[in-house]
Amino acid sequence: MTVEVSRLPSGLAVVTDAMPHLETASLGVWVGSGSRFEETDEHGISHLLEHMAFKGTARRTAREIVETIEAVGGDLNAGTGVEITAYYARVLKADVPLALDVLSDILTDPAFDPEELAREQNVIVQEIGAAEDTPDDIVFDHLQSIAFPDQAVGRSILGTPATVRSLTGRKLRSYLSRTYHAPDMVIAAAGAIDHATVLAEAERRFAKFNGASVPPPVPARFRGGSHIEARDLEQVHVAMALEGVPQRHADLYSLHVFTNIVGGGMSSRLFQEVREVRGLCYAIYAFHSPYADTGMFGLYAGTDLVDAPELMRVVVDQIQSAAETLTEAEVERAKAQMKAGILIALESSSTRAEQLARQLITHGRPIPVEEVVAKVDAVTVESARAAGRALIARSRPALALLGRGRGLESVATIAESLGNGA
Repeated sequence: MTVEVSRLPSGLAVVTDAMPHLETASLGVWVGSGSRFEETDEHGISHLLEHMAFKGTARRTAREIVETIEAVGGDLNAGTGVEITAYYARVLKADVPLALDVLSDILTDPAFDPEELAREQNVIVQEIGAAEDTPDDIVFDHLQSIAFPDQAVGRSILGTPATVRSLTGRKLRSYLSRTYHAPDMVIAAAGAIDHATVLAEAERRFAKFNGASVPPPVPARFRGGSHIEARDLEQVHVAMALEGVPQRHADLYSLHVFTNIVGGGMSSRLFQEVREVRGLCYAIYAFHSPYADTGMFGLYAGTDLVDAPELMRVVVDQIQSAAETLTEAEVERAKAQMKAGILIALESSSTRAEQLARQLITHGRPIPVEEVVAKVDAVTVESARAAGRALIARSRPALALLGRGRGLESVATIAESLGNGA
């Protein structure tokens, strides 16, 4: 990789990774601000701001924004997360300056037209409704809320219909001014790009962003508990979580290996025991999502009501067992999967740009792939077991259940035994 990093006097970082064999470039603006930076009366504003950025500027209408990029064969998109919001494009190499012009335009001079705002609020309300109608989606919102109750980090990124409709153009401008500061922003590009060109365009087009780095949000507090919601569904949707570790924690890679062994693929313990041996579900998997100051180890499964208690008993048993008995062969297989995933991702210019942006926001520097691979290689059987034991001991489980019928309380009681047995 040919990674170059520059930081403008404002604090805005510019990072590029040239891939000379490509004819296209992926680039964007990543902002170290997301839904957990919202005040109580701003619930959903990060996501609404991301939408409204595309709804017109002083120079372009909403239609002209997308037509400008699509007229050269490119595409433009964005995404809001808990701690990061991203605006990105993919274009032919000759159109990199054009893409940066559009990205700067939508972020430095959004119009926030009242009519566009009203329409987009209605669009997001429809998006909220679509999520509510998707049980294997909305169950994770409930899980996040139970894991981090009464906190911005635990609220849904979309907001609620009431909170979204309450947001005004004035609030959007205030939030943009408060949370989009140059020291917390990264312009990242990968593919057919030239660092000097991207740097010059960034310096010229993003000069409006300045100010000191935004203070960190209120520290997260993982609480746990259960949310059981009766719904007329064919399956019971089960999501469980334990408090994980932050992005810069020494045990991060050991916990990722543990997570992979428990539920990271078809050879994982949960997939083999729950699906292949017992036939209790079609889909089951585990994951670990690290944040700046905490993390969430979670798992999901969908099963029949009658099978839900057995499934949860197996989940508890497998997590506890893995923390004591995972083997050298399992650790080596998980490490191989992780390294392959890292290296395969580097074949995508979009993924390279995103990884670089996130590394600068999280660590303040690009992390060479050799360093990441070395950290994976450093995981041992004992460090992975220790990460699992610490995971179990760290918190009371959080559990979200959606489904019909009685008896789901027993599933919650079984899940609680995981913490009790620590």
